[in-house]
Amino acid sequence: MISSNTLVLLACLAVAVVLLLGLANMMRGGSANLSQKLMRLRVLLQFLAIVLIMGVVWWRSA
Repeated sequence: MISSNTLVLLACLAVAVVLLLGLANMMRGGSANLSQKLMRLRVLLQFLAIVLIMGVVWWRSA
């Protein structure tokens, strides 16, 4: 079974990877459409990471 610490770490890493991919695409002058999609994905992943973190905090305090 995957620990809650590992899940939180994976969620944060996913956000960081998508953020870096989006920034790299913008800096090299890539497709604006791709950058927009990556930034939207980043926002979604951030939301999921926050929900996961709050769930872990709640679960550990119970």
